[in-house]
Amino acid sequence: MKHLLFLKNKMILKYFPELNGLDKITMESTALKLMEEAGELSQVISKFRGLNGEKVDMSEKEIIEKMVSELLDVMQVCATMTYILEREYSINIEEKLQDHLDKLKRKGYVK
Repeated sequence: MKHLLFLKNKMILKYFPELNGLDKITMESTALKLMEEAGELSQVISKFRGLNGEKVDMSEKEIIEKMVSELLDVMQVCATMTYILEREYSINIEEKLQDHLDKLKRKGYVK
């Protein structure tokens, strides 16, 4: 079983680093950024499925690559939000991630 964001010191920082100037970024601005990035991901998915009414002028490979890029942007914003929660509210993200994994196990989503 893979835990992409399980250990803050190893995985989050390795793949989703704490951004410069994080002390100037607020929870509210990060939430808005998350919505922006999720919207961009939705646009790519919509284009991939031909749901937006536009003629698809990108290859499937190009669309998938763009989808991955937008998904990683969403994940970076989520990681940034965890850093803000840690900084401003003293939330122990590793503990919360373990709680989340335990919940997924209880619900039978993972073993």
